[in-house]
Amino acid sequence: MEKTTQVYGIRAIIEAINTNEPLDKVFVQKGLKGDLFKELENLARKKGISISYVPVEKLNRLTRNNHQGVVASISPINFHNFEELVEKVIANKEAPLFLLLDQLSDVRNFGAIIRTAECTGVDGIIIQKKGAAPVTADTIKTSAGAAFKVPIAKVNHIKDAVHYLQASGIKIIAATEKTNKTVYDVTFTEGCAIVMGSEDVGISPSIVKAADYTAKLPLLGEIESLNVSVACGVFLYEVVRQRQL
Repeated sequence: MEKTTQVYGIRAIIEAINTNEPLDKVFVQKGLKGDLFKELENLARKKGISISYVPVEKLNRLTRNNHQGVVASISPINFHNFEELVEKVIANKEAPLFLLLDQLSDVRNFGAIIRTAECTGVDGIIIQKKGAAPVTADTIKTSAGAAFKVPIAKVNHIKDAVHYLQASGIKIIAATEKTNKTVYDVTFTEGCAIVMGSEDVGISPSIVKAADYTAKLPLLGEIESLNVSVACGVFLYEVVRQRQL
């Protein structure tokens, strides 16, 4: 599929949710009321689908059809079940490599990261159901099609994924500037998962605290940070370097 499709109208979106269409987000007109809308709202929340309340002008820009105050975007990819993905990878690979993205919001950064992940042998990318960048046509294009090749799973909370991976024998490395250790001080030859944070605030403090190791990139210039997709690439290629020694 080349582009993200849409569903519009309350009943149509309810049906899409009930048939397990991979909805990325539901856009709802501010102030919308009624029993049918409440049913949709409750169902979306139960399924962990992100809801964004927007002005009607936003919905009019999204579609020219009769949207009835609600428009939903359907992901062009099918997401994997997180636990099943982890168990499958662990059963078939001695040193799995996972990538956790904590609240990454830019679709082009997401696409660039997916592309690098495919090139470096990442076994699965884990994102959060709410607040994460959706997989859009721009994501697919920026990933050069890698979004169809790297398994992507959604979880309710990244912290839950961290604990599950740790219980499965996977060590967690958080990429953060708030540490004295650099990426070159960490061993990546065992099964591991790298956590990258959002473009503006980085990794959540609770996830940094839960991680087994923290690491940063040495910055020699005056600018204090790198683009997250570039930083992710450096981390992933350090994994490749160590595993090829």
